[in-house]
Amino acid sequence: MRAVSKSAIAAGVASLAFLAGCEGPLDYDLRGNVGGFSTADAALAATGSRPAPDAHGVITYPNYQVAVARRGDTVNDVAARIGLPAAELARFNGLQPTDPLRDGEVIALPQKVNTASTVDIASIAGAAIDEAPADGSVRTSTLEPAKPAAAPAPAPAPAPAGPEPIRHKVKRGETAYTIARLYDVPVDALAEWNGLGSDFTVREGQFLLIPVKNQPAPRQAAAVPATTITQPGQGSPTPTPPSATQPLPDEEIAPATPAPDVTAEAPTNQSNSALGMPVTGTIIRTYDKGKNEGIDIAAAPGSPVDAAAAGTVAAITADADQVPIVVVKHNSDLLTVYANVEKITVKKGDRVKRGQKIASLRGGDNAYVHFEVRKGFESVDPEPYLR
Repeated sequence: MRAVSKSAIAAGVASLAFLAGCEGPLDYDLRGNVGGFSTADAALAATGSRPAPDAHGVITYPNYQVAVARRGDTVNDVAARIGLPAAELARFNGLQPTDPLRDGEVIALPQKVNTASTVDIASIAGAAIDEAPADGSVRTSTLEPAKPAAAPAPAPAPAPAGPEPIRHKVKRGETAYTIARLYDVPVDALAEWNGLGSDFTVREGQFLLIPVKNQPAPRQAAAVPATTITQPGQGSPTPTPPSATQPLPDEEIAPATPAPDVTAEAPTNQSNSALGMPVTGTIIRTYDKGKNEGIDIAAAPGSPVDAAAAGTVAAITADADQVPIVVVKHNSDLLTVYANVEKITVKKGDRVKRGQKIASLRGGDNAYVHFEVRKGFESVDPEPYLR
């Protein structure tokens, strides 16, 4: 055990004597006027809880929306769940599409999304199996819109009542502490509302929701002499650090080394694979049971979308945004699903060959096909079939 010096003991006794000589109770949270610094206003600025997001993790306010990340999410996962291009969402928040997110982290949306309804592809695939005749012949009928297997898709949560939170964009040199002081809110409330880590780290360009207060902030008391002892909740206001209102001067920063390309390589389309690639492109999102029931393959807009194997067109429907979906039935109750396509060249009941064009890839930022493989009612990872 390390010996304690006499000087250290003397200093401790002196400190106790000094505290004992003060009038009133000890001021553990520095609400009193100690050295001209006070946290009285911040201590009294109680805030409410962050509103609960809807089933897709979106909180909708009158003038903007934010998404709340789930455990294990990346920017790609959030973008797919709310229907926005991953590159656009990442760029708006100063992130990369593959960046991992903390559970509860808030992501600002560059535009409003509608998560009111979704299409249950499992229901469509199951109906295709049920309707297929046992003798292998093909029946044609007028296609009805796809219906959910059970209850309708959950409606988005209503807009939160009360005032809309300020959305603050972090500037260079700012910290969670300076931002909390700037808006007179507790830093732990700022962290809870935005899913910050235990170190309260923020990044330049990040959007933060400023917690809404339960009550108006107390009026600031007039300045009092430094020797006056005040009751908790009174005293001079918390000084605003310079960095809370003005960013630090721009620094000369050398260009960063380009990040390596971590995009998964597109599987080959060899004839000996069980299924062929529906488009010649790159897999931008892999299979994740319960989160992504297939794979997303990006390619040039207008590229042909081909049947992965010979079979029969079992269904042609559309999602909530009227974007077409094609389902092809193969042998042994195997189905392939092609979503996010346009310009369909086949109709329900048509026999198709492996590699035959059935649609085209959509244009714009959504130039990818969502491709699923289903064994009966259950989705399976398509990639082993493509190798």
